[in-house]
Amino acid sequence: MMNPPTILLVDDEDSVRKSTAQSLQLADLDVDVFSSAKAVIPRLSTDFNGVLLTDICMPNMDGIELMRHSLAIDPKLPVILISGHADVATAVSAIQEGAYDLLEKPFSTSILIDKIKRAIEQRQLTLENRLLREELADQNRVGPRIIGKSPSMAQLRNMIRKIANTDTDVLIMGETGTGKELVARSLHEQSQRRDNNFVAINCGAIQEQLLNSELFGHEAGAFTDAKKQRIGKFEHANGGTLFLDEIESMAISTQVPLLRVLQERSIERLGSNHSFPLNLRVLAATKVDLKDAAEREEFREDLYYRLNVVTLELPPLRERREDIPILFQHFVMVAAARCEAEMPALEHNALQSLLEHDWPGNIRELRNIAERYVLLGESYDFDISALMNADKISNGLTLPEQVSCFEKTLIEQALTHYKGDLGNIMSALGLPRKTLSDKMKKYQLERKRYMK
Repeated sequence: MMNPPTILLVDDEDSVRKSTAQSLQLADLDVDVFSSAKAVIPRLSTDFNGVLLTDICMPNMDGIELMRHSLAIDPKLPVILISGHADVATAVSAIQEGAYDLLEKPFSTSILIDKIKRAIEQRQLTLENRLLREELADQNRVGPRIIGKSPSMAQLRNMIRKIANTDTDVLIMGETGTGKELVARSLHEQSQRRDNNFVAINCGAIQEQLLNSELFGHEAGAFTDAKKQRIGKFEHANGGTLFLDEIESMAISTQVPLLRVLQERSIERLGSNHSFPLNLRVLAATKVDLKDAAEREEFREDLYYRLNVVTLELPPLRERREDIPILFQHFVMVAAARCEAEMPALEHNALQSLLEHDWPGNIRELRNIAERYVLLGESYDFDISALMNADKISNGLTLPEQVSCFEKTLIEQALTHYKGDLGNIMSALGLPRKTLSDKMKKYQLERKRYMK
């Protein structure tokens, strides 16, 4: 979103400066005044929304020099020159060098206002076109799309562009469901490592005694069940990117060798004395403050500082509510395409409910509701209202019980929609077969009841 247009008025004569500024203000234009050319230079930039109005005849740096300096910063910046000594040669030369227009003293207020307003319109069109080109470039950029127009997301995309092609390890912080893995994949896909492996491992989902083997690999016979050689995640990610999700869950005993890998960029498989050099980038994600965890001695302080070279903080959805409509629309389109269903219209009251919800599950929760919305069709309003009020009225259920109810409902909806086709259900819900089977047993959902 652009700032309101501003006129930067530069004139060394106090009386002229004050009278001109007053005329512009009476025309409801924002004006900032300067008595010298050098004073206004810090205000000039490629994203400045406004017009530079400057006198030509000034001490030290005159208006022509200021115009040249301004156009060197941004050739499309409108510069209107004012002169009491203008002649045809000065006007032609100034226009040829890029001045938007030239006024000769004394000039009428109506002509000044007209020229200023036309220059503002041109400047806003220039900035809008630049913004559209940047958005188009973002859409065509390789890797997953990070959707949102809020300032925090624009800043995040900008940071990703800046650091994507470096080898710096990155710490990604954010609440559950904010899209930490999406950011990690975006960093990988925008880097020169994109043609090599992106290896993701959830540190909280693997038993402590197995994590070392998963990360470092092992030789045959390294321990009782090691019947053959295994290539670990570090080695598999060689040349590419290793993503360590929920790194706060990693045992202290595993953090020690991880720190060594980050420092030495080499590993030894379990049961081997041979060191393998590594060329990889490590991205780590956490939902807690690792510095606080380090102070509580729940996380190694030296590992925290080694990972914390660059930190990307992902805002929760409740802090960027302006992105909710576009995110919801995106998830609805994806769900409708996957389910081969029509996109239902979103009523105003439903959109208002989306905007008022606090989204404890963040983007993941929003995506689930979008899929639910596509599946339920006409009954969507009733169910969405119940879901939106779930955090206000718990009906005596504990949080795990409420989560289970919601999970059961989603699985039932998928069973109904896909007529018991487990392959489609697994794909829609993102669940492996065993997990889906276990959950169906848990909720006593029989597949044959939904097959037609």
